[in-house]
This record gives sequence, C-alpha cells and structure tokens, in this order.
Amino acid sequence: MALAPDTVVLIHGLWMTSRSWERWADRYAARGLRVVASPWPGLEGEVEQLRADPTPIAEQSIGEIADHYDRLIRGLPKPPLIMGHSFGGLIAQILVDRGLGAAAVGVHPAAPKGVLKLPLSTLRSGFSILRNPSNRHRAVPFTADDFHYAFGNTLDRRESDRAWERYAVPGSGRVLFEGAFANLDPHSPARVDTGRHDRAPLLLLAGSADHVVPPSVVRGTAALYQRSRALTAYHEFAGRSHFTVGQPGWEKVADYALDWAVRAAALPREVTIAREAPRR
Repeated sequence: MALAPDTVVLIHGLWMTSRSWERWADRYAARGLRVVASPWPGLEGEVEQLRADPTPIAEQSIGEIADHYDRLIRGLPKPPLIMGHSFGGLIAQILVDRGLGAAAVGVHPAAPKGVLKLPLSTLRSGFSILRNPSNRHRAVPFTADDFHYAFGNTLDRRESDRAWERYAVPGSGRVLFEGAFANLDPHSPARVDTGRHDRAPLLLLAGSADHVVPPSVVRGTAALYQRSRALTAYHEFAGRSHFTVGQPGWEKVADYALDWAVRAAALPREVTIAREAPRR
C-alpha cells in the first residue's frame, strides 16, 4: 500500500512569484506537510529584484517551466500533492499527464490546448502583453491598474495596490502567447492528454469573480476531461477573484483544496478510475 503524501508542491502563476503562496505554505506546514514552493526558472529573486531587472522572465516558456517541476517532483521520495494557480494550474495538469503526483489541484487554472472560447475579460487581462507581437520575447511590466482589473477586482483600490506592491512582477510574453495561441500550434507545449485513464485525481477550482480565468474557462477545461475515467472534479467558489490565493477568505479555498487532495490521494487507484464520466 502506498504511503500517504507528506509533501505538497505549490506552483505559482504568471505575474507572480512563489511569494504568492506564503499564507497557504504556512497553513499547510502547520498541518504537518512539507511545503515545496519553488519559483519558476528565472524567478528565484525577490519581487523587488525582479521588477528592477526582469531580464530572466523574458526567457521563460511553458515547456521549460514544466520540465523544472518535473525534475523537482521526480527527486522527491514519494509522489506529492501538486497544486498550481493560474498558469501554475496548467503546469500541474501537464505534470499529472506525465504520470506525476498523488493528486493535483488547479486553482483557477489556465486552460490547456482544446478550450476554444476565451472570454473578453481574459483577453483584456493579458492585453498589456498580447497587444504587441514583439512582446513575445519580452518581460512586460504589470501595472497597478493591470493588477486591479485582473487580480484585485474584488478589493478596494488601496488593498489592491498593496497586494500589487507585494506580489506582482512583469509577465513573460512567451508564456502568455504560448497559452493564448495554443489552439493554433500543432506542437503546443500547452497540450495535455485529457483522455488518460491512468493519471492521478484532479480537482479544478473556479471563482465567480475571476477576470483572468472565469468559470466558463475552467468548465471548458473540465469538459475536456470527460473522455477520461480518472477522477476529475470541479468546484466553484462565489465571489473569488484571480487573487484567490491572497484575497480575504483564502483559508476556505486552501482548506478545500487540501482536504480534497488528501482524500483523493488516499483512495485506491482502482477506485479513482471511475466507470462513469468524471464528476464536475
């Protein structure tokens, strides 16, 4: 019998660093888990350093980020729980597709290739990068105004600006372009085999007030997994923005994610391969 996971790997998203997980990391550590919140390659510095010199951010790509966490997870003594926010949620799905993890949670996850409809709010959130094709090879600043629309829309402006000051960094144009145009690329790094039956259980979380990854996008991702008999679940929280990992009330989301992942990881693998369609 496999031992219960004792480690959770937290993967941050675009425009953020591993600092964004600081509250979740402390909460999970208090529950006795080893927490690994490694930053994307090139994002090892503090927020203030990366704003001053965002050069390493421009070199990031979805494939290189996924490979980084692949190596990290394979180096652990046993399969961990994997949680990813935003583009980190897409990376979590890629890692599960590679056979990694005991259970995974995508927190307002960016969509893999195959989700065809992107709402206007999603496009507007990334407009500072997507408006200029040459930004594909740049690290593009994320202003306080950008943050307030994309992340802090449920906060008053003063709270949003404080969160922007503490957490936001420029965004990788290459990563956003790879995600936004995945359906036009036959070799997209955002491709996931959503029909696999032999993967770890997967939970997809959405928030009703999210501008970057609205519930319709997360539901579209969940629909792709209907071809798989592996355990897939969908849950939507009312009033949660894309800043759900730090927005007031984050504890409820963090606890739901961990409790689901722990329960799912404890199930025998033959139980997690359901006979009926995945639950959403």
